[in-house]
Amino acid sequence: MIHRHDVIIIGAGLAGSRAAVEIGKVADVAVLSKVYPSRSHSGAAQGGVAASLGNISVTDRWEFHMFDTVKGSDYLGDQDAIELMVREAPETVIEMEHWGCPFSRTEEGKIAQRKFGGHTLEFGREAALRACYSADFTGHVLLHTLHEQCLKHNVNFYSEFQVLSLIFRDGRAIGVVAWDMVHGGLHTFYGRAVMFGTGGYGRAFKITSNAHANTGDGLALVSRIGLPIQDMEFVQFHPTGLYKSGILVTEGARGEGGHLKNSEGRRFMEDYAPTLMELAPRDMVARAMQQEIDEGRGIDGEDKIHLDVSHLGEQRLMERLPQITELAMNFAGVDPRVEPIPIQPTAHYSMGGIPANENTRVTMDANRTEAVGLYAAGECSCISVHGANRLGTNSLLEALLFGRRAGKQIVEDVHDLEFPNLPPDYEDAARGEIEFIRNNRGGEKVGTLRGELQDSMMIDCGVFRTKEQLQKQKEKVAELADRFRHIQIDDNGDQFNTDLLEAIELGHLLDFSGAIVEGALLREESRGGHYRKDFPKRDDDKFLRHTLAWKRNGDWELTFEKEVVLKGVSHPGFEPKERKY
Repeated sequence: MIHRHDVIIIGAGLAGSRAAVEIGKVADVAVLSKVYPSRSHSGAAQGGVAASLGNISVTDRWEFHMFDTVKGSDYLGDQDAIELMVREAPETVIEMEHWGCPFSRTEEGKIAQRKFGGHTLEFGREAALRACYSADFTGHVLLHTLHEQCLKHNVNFYSEFQVLSLIFRDGRAIGVVAWDMVHGGLHTFYGRAVMFGTGGYGRAFKITSNAHANTGDGLALVSRIGLPIQDMEFVQFHPTGLYKSGILVTEGARGEGGHLKNSEGRRFMEDYAPTLMELAPRDMVARAMQQEIDEGRGIDGEDKIHLDVSHLGEQRLMERLPQITELAMNFAGVDPRVEPIPIQPTAHYSMGGIPANENTRVTMDANRTEAVGLYAAGECSCISVHGANRLGTNSLLEALLFGRRAGKQIVEDVHDLEFPNLPPDYEDAARGEIEFIRNNRGGEKVGTLRGELQDSMMIDCGVFRTKEQLQKQKEKVAELADRFRHIQIDDNGDQFNTDLLEAIELGHLLDFSGAIVEGALLREESRGGHYRKDFPKRDDDKFLRHTLAWKRNGDWELTFEKEVVLKGVSHPGFEPKERKY
């Protein structure tokens, strides 16, 4: 079946939905999603969205927000894109308020703001209250508010469609081919422009806060047509995932005053970041926790640390952190009102992704040559406002703000783009993949391969890395990719064939995991979310560069040619220097 729309958006999270609102006002837009739109993973975000509104920290300014973002990125963030983001942040948040988003409020009725890791005033002098929040389900209310606006502006949703291939010819995006998860069968969607808002790739790791749907589909599809993906080695491990499950415990718990404690009952962050303590950037806190665990100070000798919020009192917990209280009870068996929460680092956010510029146009090489009609925003993109490490609450901001910019840019571009003709082989790649999975009788099980990938990525490409570990993991990914050629699924039906879908997703995970490992192996330094024990120092002379990775003839080719944009804004902190908190 063939569907024709002006614009095709893949992903119904904040980035995709925000773009769709903008486009739906003037053009015919379709949004494809693996899940019902309001169940997109953006809804799992808890703590807040960053903007220098100054509702509580009255001296806050966008310059302070920019300084924190540049410093937090370990200076790998592109500073022109960061400046754009922090300047437009207040307008972006206030727009959501005007659309009815139910933010928590101050006594004066303004949007409430709380502390979050790495956000400061006066270029690092003291912690800033910059995170605009709605209790601890901020992503949920933002997503539902946007979905209402999508319905208001006649956005066409195709729920439960798994995209299999991107149709791309002569530097132009034409459309996508997707599998109908409900009824089975291939559907082709084509139009003047295509946008990816497919989210992150945390499911490559065993312990992750990501939804099961976060298998990096957009990145795999882009790399399969010969375009590069960028900075894949930079994976953020959030310090506070529930022990064993990895379910997120918002940084807002520490923003409200929660304490991290080791087996000695000591707040160990005073040894690592004496000024900001638990509110240092996430990469630093995660490494501190992992070091405490590795040195034998984990709780009960296990891979866990305590997060204590019991001193905040029941009233404050139920007002500010009701979801966290419930999650701890249901999934960790503890009552945070009276006892600490067991936590461990969890794969959380993907700084790498599809390279795109500040107008969200996808770029195809180190010269930033733009693809025609192809856009990316949100976590699947790498506009590089996060560099090597993302600050908390900048993710919801990025998704909303660049989703909005994507929508405006597509509206500006789309009427100059003629409807393309579908090439004769438009379905071949997708059909070949489906037939391979359904007809193969090799005997390898998808669940076994996925488990081995996730376990090994967590151990050998996790919070800490070495050459030996990464070389071992490179060989493991290659082994698993070879074994994937011999998979066999049990269900050959059409309707809700989860065997088929999990095989497709595993193929995507294996596609880009090699880029994570290769990038980590070649980047012989430590920066942000990437930490090499054998190269513990940052090396700006060699590696103040973005990584570009191409899949060619089954192997990854990487370069460090794409330069970081340094603006040299009128404060010395914007130049690369040692990070101290």
